[in-house]
This record gives sequence, C-alpha cells and structure tokens, in this order.
Amino acid sequence: MPSFDIVSEVDLHEVGNALDQANREVGNRFDFKGVDASFEMPDKSRIEVRAEAEFQLRQMLDILRGKLVKRGVDTRSLVEGEIEVTGSTAVINLALRQGIEADLARQLVKLVKTAKLKVQASIQGEQVRVSGKKRDDLQSVIALVKEAKPELPLQYVNFRD
Repeated sequence: MPSFDIVSEVDLHEVGNALDQANREVGNRFDFKGVDASFEMPDKSRIEVRAEAEFQLRQMLDILRGKLVKRGVDTRSLVEGEIEVTGSTAVINLALRQGIEADLARQLVKLVKTAKLKVQASIQGEQVRVSGKKRDDLQSVIALVKEAKPELPLQYVNFRD
C-alpha cells in the first residue's frame, strides 16, 4: 500500500552555512565596521542575533533571510522573538520550527478527509502519514496540501510503493 509522510524539517547544515555567510558579510560591510555584531546558533532550535543597536538587528535579519533563501531554507520556519536591549547590546532570538505542531497536523488530516479521496491520513508524532491504494490519490493529496498553503513549510518524504 503506497504511503508518504508530510513533515516540516529544516536542514541545519544549510542554516549553519547561511549563518557563516551572513557573519562574513556583516564583517565586510562598511556600515558594520567596528561594530560588535554576530549571528550564533547556541543549540539546534535557536539562532541568536547580536548587535549594538536595534536598527542594526533589523539590517542583520534582512541579511540572514537573504542568505537562508539562497541556501534553500524556507524563512517561514523562523519565529522572531522579542528584541532585548541590555546596556550597549541588542539581542533577538529566532526559533527554528521543526516538526508539525498538533493543531496543524489535525487541520491537515481534516483537509484530507474532507476531500473525499480514498486515502487515510494519520498523525504520527510530528509528522502526518498518508496512505492509499493508488499513487494518483497520493499525488492528489500533495496537490491539495500545497494548494492550502499552510503557514509552515512542508516536505513530502518517505514515499513507499
């Protein structure tokens, strides 16, 4: 019975490469000369952007988004936190969303079931598994989910025939 999984994953290696490129660009730009500004990834689910002023943080976020897009990472997986200004340093934390949250997974399952296709959708942890008898039905589900345009970037992986 053919099946596939709907997941939301971020390639952490590409994110690391984008951070390196963004750090290099910030170091080379004239408007950031002599400024203590950097991108760091303290753990796998968070990016820390540090600068001396809030407007510099906004510029750095634009640089980072551009680098992420060039590396093929969808920027919808970033969640901006609040800007914290302490002394002469401004910091913003960006959370990387990995996996499909329960609410979105339920919406996806409901969307598939209301389409009246001959497939079954089930939630398995942070992913949704769709299985059916025909490959064409599974392709219809992929088209249906892409058309719905969820707020989270989704990938369709682990296809088994």
